Amino acid sequence: MVAIFLQESDEADYLERWFSEQGDMRGDSAIEAGIVAFLAKHGVRSAIMTDRIIGCLHEEGIDYPEGQKCPQCPFSVSRDRFTHDTIQ
Repeated sequence: MVAIFLQESDEADYLERWFSEQGDMRGDSAIEAGIVAFLAKHGVRSAIMTDRIIGCLHEEGIDYPEGQKCPQCPFSVSRDRFTHDTIQ
């Protein structure tokens, strides 16, 4: 997923998601090209990205009910999504 924020806010102004049935897609050249094209289309001049996966790939309110933990990703349930430290 790539989100573009034109100003500091809770909601992205532009959002695009890419999916793969093949497994880990971080090295998929077609997806990389899609990301570059998306950023270029919106004139992005700087970007921030994480150095790891943050959280599960399922979406709250779409793949499981709002306010609940993802039932398909037990690793993510008790972990801080940025540090991966165990949380209570």
